[in-house]
Amino acid sequence: MPSPANRRTKWRLDDDEPTYVRRNTHRRSLPAEDAFDATDGLVEGDRWSTWDQSTAGERGPRPHPSWLVTQLAAADTELGILKTGKEADVFLVRRAVPRTGPSCLLAAKRYRAAEHRLFHRDSEYLEGRRVRKSRDTRAMANRTAAGREMIASQWANAEFTALCQFYISGLAVPYPVQVLGTELLIEFIGEQDGSAAPRLAETGVRGAELTGLWDQLVHLLVGMAQLGLAHGDLSAYNLLLHRGRLVMIDTPQVVDVIANPRGADFLDRDAANVSRWFVAHGLGQARPGPDELPGLLHAEARLP
Repeated sequence: MPSPANRRTKWRLDDDEPTYVRRNTHRRSLPAEDAFDATDGLVEGDRWSTWDQSTAGERGPRPHPSWLVTQLAAADTELGILKTGKEADVFLVRRAVPRTGPSCLLAAKRYRAAEHRLFHRDSEYLEGRRVRKSRDTRAMANRTAAGREMIASQWANAEFTALCQFYISGLAVPYPVQVLGTELLIEFIGEQDGSAAPRLAETGVRGAELTGLWDQLVHLLVGMAQLGLAHGDLSAYNLLLHRGRLVMIDTPQVVDVIANPRGADFLDRDAANVSRWFVAHGLGQARPGPDELPGLLHAEARLP
């Protein structure tokens, strides 16, 4: 969905790069909620809510949160880019009933398809995943245009499924609103003025402040391990810090540590990546400590 260039404030942050440009910390002014066209109710480039286009299985877990706008009269207004990456871009979207109705902010993650490069390590994560039709399997394996489109859609659906599972289990992730093709709509983690919560790597948290965050992280990783899952690419870059709460994002590559032959390696890598960051930033005494974390996760996942 195109949007006017003058609506976008772009912060670049590539998931797979060790360096990044900090996002603009200035609070932006969002368009007025009554800025709709008098004829059809929408400004140019906006769309009616896609809520009714997703099937029941493609919508988030019930009960839907009270803040979520599900009215079919709602419209989606694109407010700019939150993040760009190699495999997907994330946009800020306001879903609101024109003029007088309720509204909410969402993050729209749009996976790139046939004409763009997908996950550079996708074969590692796709191992153990299957599709029903052998023709589709061949198309995906051969990376044809149709096959790459299928992979993009599979990533969106995989992330939606993982977020639903984590949310139902009470783990700290954004609420998964819906998935439609290669677009995933999730809860926006940030403020009502459109200011996104910073990634843990962007914060200045140090020393004693880290203890409570480490406890939250251990609870999150243990909960995932009990489900038999690993994030697969966890780091301080895909943990948001919002009002003292750690929230995990970017979960399309979630790995079933039992079905995937390298499942234990992914579990260990997640633990090592986050532990390294916490230790480097001054984590003091903690139980379990970073050295104990891999063993704890193996035990919770019932791995050797």
